[in-house]
Amino acid sequence: MNTPRTTPGTQATPGHGPNPLALYVRSRGVPTTLAALACAALLTVWMASRPDAYLDPSRRVPLVALAPLLAAAATGASLHSYTRELDDTAVRRWWPRRLAHLLFLSALSAALLALAVPGHAQEFGAAAMVRNTLGAIGITAGGAVLIGARLSWMPTTLYFSAVYLSASSPRVNKATVVGWLMQPGPQHGAWATGAALFVIGTALCAARGARPEGPRL
Repeated sequence: MNTPRTTPGTQATPGHGPNPLALYVRSRGVPTTLAALACAALLTVWMASRPDAYLDPSRRVPLVALAPLLAAAATGASLHSYTRELDDTAVRRWWPRRLAHLLFLSALSAALLALAVPGHAQEFGAAAMVRNTLGAIGITAGGAVLIGARLSWMPTTLYFSAVYLSASSPRVNKATVVGWLMQPGPQHGAWATGAALFVIGTALCAARGARPEGPRL
Protein backbone atom coordinates (compact mmCIF):
# COMPACT_ATOMS: atom_id res chain seq x y z
CA MET A 1 0.00 0.00 0.00
CA ASN A 2 1.35 3.41 -0.95
CA THR A 3 1.69 6.01 1.77
CA PRO A 4 1.90 9.76 1.21
CA ARG A 5 5.42 11.09 1.20
CA THR A 6 6.39 13.79 3.63
CA THR A 7 9.45 15.92 3.86
CA PRO A 8 11.46 15.97 7.09
CA GLY A 9 9.81 18.11 9.78
CA THR A 10 6.34 18.01 8.16
CA GLN A 11 3.28 15.82 8.54
CA ALA A 12 0.75 14.67 6.02
CA THR A 13 -2.59 16.40 6.50
CA PRO A 14 -5.53 14.32 5.31
CA GLY A 15 -8.66 15.88 3.86
CA HIS A 16 -9.21 19.16 2.13
CA GLY A 17 -8.17 22.69 3.04
CA PRO A 18 -10.29 25.13 5.06
CA ASN A 19 -13.74 26.06 3.76
CA PRO A 20 -13.59 29.44 1.97
CA LEU A 21 -17.03 30.37 3.28
CA ALA A 22 -16.01 29.60 6.85
CA LEU A 23 -12.87 31.69 6.43
CA TYR A 24 -14.90 34.61 5.07
CA VAL A 25 -17.42 34.39 7.92
CA ARG A 26 -14.70 34.35 10.55
CA SER A 27 -12.64 37.12 8.96
CA ARG A 28 -15.66 39.45 8.88
CA GLY A 29 -16.74 38.64 12.44
CA VAL A 30 -20.16 37.42 11.27
CA PRO A 31 -20.75 35.25 14.39
CA THR A 32 -20.34 38.32 16.57
CA THR A 33 -22.68 40.25 14.31
CA LEU A 34 -25.32 37.54 14.54
CA ALA A 35 -25.03 37.55 18.33
CA ALA A 36 -25.50 41.33 18.37
CA LEU A 37 -28.58 41.05 16.15
CA ALA A 38 -30.04 38.42 18.44
CA CYS A 39 -29.46 40.64 21.48
CA ALA A 40 -31.07 43.61 19.69
CA ALA A 41 -34.12 41.48 18.84
CA LEU A 42 -34.48 40.23 22.41
CA LEU A 43 -34.17 43.76 23.76
CA THR A 44 -36.81 44.89 21.27
CA VAL A 45 -39.18 42.12 22.33
CA TRP A 46 -38.79 43.08 25.97
CA MET A 47 -39.35 46.80 25.38
CA ALA A 48 -42.24 46.27 22.95
CA SER A 49 -44.04 43.96 25.38
CA ARG A 50 -44.30 46.61 28.08
CA PRO A 51 -47.90 47.66 28.78
CA ASP A 52 -47.40 51.30 27.82
CA ALA A 53 -45.88 50.39 24.45
CA TYR A 54 -48.58 47.82 23.78
CA LEU A 55 -51.49 50.14 24.57
CA ASP A 56 -50.02 53.24 22.91
CA PRO A 57 -48.16 52.48 19.65
CA SER A 58 -46.62 55.97 19.65
CA ARG A 59 -44.56 54.87 22.67
CA ARG A 60 -42.66 52.63 20.27
CA VAL A 61 -41.15 55.59 18.42
CA PRO A 62 -37.82 55.42 20.33
CA LEU A 63 -37.80 51.67 19.77
CA VAL A 64 -38.22 51.80 16.00
CA ALA A 65 -35.34 54.28 15.90
CA LEU A 66 -32.95 52.65 18.37
CA ALA A 67 -33.23 49.00 17.30
CA PRO A 68 -32.37 49.71 13.63
CA LEU A 69 -29.36 51.72 14.82
CA LEU A 70 -28.05 48.72 16.75
CA ALA A 71 -28.61 46.39 13.81
CA ALA A 72 -26.96 48.80 11.38
CA ALA A 73 -23.94 49.30 13.65
CA ALA A 74 -23.43 45.55 13.95
CA THR A 75 -23.76 45.14 10.19
CA GLY A 76 -21.34 47.97 9.51
CA ALA A 77 -18.69 46.50 11.79
CA SER A 78 -18.80 43.25 9.82
CA LEU A 79 -17.82 45.10 6.63
CA HIS A 80 -14.26 45.61 7.85
CA SER A 81 -11.60 43.65 6.00
CA TYR A 82 -8.17 42.91 7.47
CA THR A 83 -6.78 41.99 4.04
CA ARG A 84 -8.14 44.72 1.79
CA GLU A 85 -4.96 44.77 -0.33
CA LEU A 86 -5.29 41.04 -1.00
CA ASP A 87 -8.98 41.40 -1.75
CA ASP A 88 -8.28 44.03 -4.41
CA THR A 89 -5.79 41.74 -6.18
CA ALA A 90 -7.96 38.61 -6.04
CA VAL A 91 -8.79 36.85 -9.29
CA ARG A 92 -12.49 36.59 -8.48
CA ARG A 93 -14.58 39.70 -8.08
CA TRP A 94 -15.53 40.62 -4.56
CA TRP A 95 -18.67 42.61 -5.22
CA PRO A 96 -20.98 39.53 -5.34
CA ARG A 97 -19.69 38.43 -1.93
CA ARG A 98 -20.12 41.90 -0.44
CA LEU A 99 -23.61 42.16 -1.94
CA ALA A 100 -24.64 38.75 -0.60
CA HIS A 101 -23.15 39.69 2.78
CA LEU A 102 -25.21 42.87 3.03
CA LEU A 103 -28.42 41.35 1.68
CA PHE A 104 -28.25 38.42 4.09
CA LEU A 105 -27.66 40.55 7.18
CA SER A 106 -30.23 43.14 6.06
CA ALA A 107 -32.93 40.53 5.51
CA LEU A 108 -32.14 38.83 8.81
CA SER A 109 -32.11 42.11 10.75
CA ALA A 110 -35.38 43.32 9.23
CA ALA A 111 -37.09 39.98 9.86
CA LEU A 112 -35.96 39.65 13.48
CA LEU A 113 -36.85 43.21 14.43
CA ALA A 114 -40.17 43.12 12.58
CA LEU A 115 -41.21 39.96 14.42
CA ALA A 116 -40.24 41.63 17.70
CA VAL A 117 -42.67 44.52 17.24
CA PRO A 118 -46.33 43.57 16.81
CA GLY A 119 -48.75 46.05 15.34
CA HIS A 120 -50.68 47.08 12.29
CA ALA A 121 -49.24 48.80 9.22
CA GLN A 122 -50.78 52.11 10.31
CA GLU A 123 -48.91 52.02 13.63
CA PHE A 124 -45.27 52.03 14.68
CA GLY A 125 -45.04 48.29 14.18
CA ALA A 126 -43.41 45.80 11.84
CA ALA A 127 -43.68 47.95 8.71
CA ALA A 128 -41.92 50.93 10.29
CA MET A 129 -39.26 48.64 11.75
CA VAL A 130 -38.46 47.03 8.38
CA ARG A 131 -38.27 50.40 6.65
CA ASN A 132 -36.06 51.98 9.31
CA THR A 133 -33.78 48.94 9.46
CA LEU A 134 -33.18 48.91 5.72
CA GLY A 135 -32.65 52.67 5.62
CA ALA A 136 -30.23 52.57 8.56
CA ILE A 137 -28.19 49.76 6.99
CA GLY A 138 -28.07 51.67 3.71
CA ILE A 139 -26.69 54.79 5.40
CA THR A 140 -24.20 52.69 7.37
CA ALA A 141 -23.03 50.84 4.25
CA GLY A 142 -22.43 54.15 2.51
CA GLY A 143 -20.60 55.40 5.59
CA ALA A 144 -18.32 52.35 5.49
CA VAL A 145 -17.24 53.35 1.98
CA LEU A 146 -16.58 56.96 2.95
CA ILE A 147 -15.05 56.73 6.44
CA GLY A 148 -14.42 53.03 7.05
CA ALA A 149 -16.34 50.18 8.62
CA ARG A 150 -15.29 50.91 12.21
CA LEU A 151 -16.86 54.38 12.14
CA SER A 152 -19.69 53.57 9.74
CA TRP A 153 -22.24 53.87 12.55
CA MET A 154 -21.56 57.59 13.03
CA PRO A 155 -23.48 59.03 10.03
CA THR A 156 -26.51 56.89 10.83
CA THR A 157 -26.46 57.84 14.50
CA LEU A 158 -26.09 61.54 13.74
CA TYR A 159 -28.91 61.53 11.20
CA PHE A 160 -31.29 59.46 13.30
CA SER A 161 -30.58 61.58 16.37
CA ALA A 162 -31.14 64.83 14.49
CA VAL A 163 -34.48 63.68 13.05
CA TYR A 164 -35.65 62.17 16.33
CA LEU A 165 -34.81 65.29 18.35
CA SER A 166 -36.53 67.55 15.82
CA ALA A 167 -39.61 65.33 15.50
CA SER A 168 -41.62 67.74 17.63
CA SER A 169 -41.48 70.25 14.78
CA PRO A 170 -44.64 70.06 12.65
CA ARG A 171 -42.60 70.38 9.46
CA VAL A 172 -40.39 67.43 10.27
CA ASN A 173 -43.24 65.38 11.69
CA LYS A 174 -45.28 65.70 8.48
CA ALA A 175 -42.37 65.48 6.06
CA THR A 176 -42.32 61.91 4.75
CA VAL A 177 -38.96 62.40 2.99
CA VAL A 178 -36.86 64.28 5.55
CA GLY A 179 -38.52 62.68 8.57
CA TRP A 180 -39.13 59.30 6.97
CA LEU A 181 -37.97 57.30 9.99
CA MET A 182 -40.56 58.99 12.24
CA GLN A 183 -43.52 57.95 10.09
CA PRO A 184 -45.81 55.20 11.42
CA GLY A 185 -45.28 52.85 8.50
CA PRO A 186 -47.38 52.92 5.30
CA GLN A 187 -46.43 56.36 3.95
CA HIS A 188 -45.17 55.98 0.38
CA GLY A 189 -42.70 58.87 0.61
CA ALA A 190 -41.10 57.42 3.73
CA TRP A 191 -40.78 53.98 2.14
CA ALA A 192 -39.34 55.45 -1.06
CA THR A 193 -36.70 57.34 0.93
CA GLY A 194 -35.74 54.37 3.11
CA ALA A 195 -35.59 52.02 0.13
CA ALA A 196 -33.52 54.50 -1.90
CA LEU A 197 -31.00 54.87 0.92
CA PHE A 198 -30.73 51.11 1.23
CA VAL A 199 -30.26 50.53 -2.49
CA ILE A 200 -27.71 53.32 -2.93
CA GLY A 201 -25.69 52.42 0.16
CA THR A 202 -25.72 48.70 -0.56
CA ALA A 203 -24.77 49.13 -4.21
CA LEU A 204 -21.97 51.55 -3.35
CA CYS A 205 -20.54 49.27 -0.66
CA ALA A 206 -20.81 46.19 -2.86
CA ALA A 207 -18.99 47.93 -5.71
CA ARG A 208 -16.30 49.75 -3.73
CA GLY A 209 -16.03 47.95 -0.41
CA ALA A 210 -15.33 49.57 2.93
CA ARG A 211 -12.60 52.21 3.02
CA PRO A 212 -9.20 50.71 3.99
CA GLU A 213 -8.19 51.44 7.57
CA GLY A 214 -4.99 51.21 9.50
CA PRO A 215 -4.32 48.52 12.10
CA ARG A 216 -6.16 48.81 15.39
CA LEU A 217 -3.95 50.07 18.20
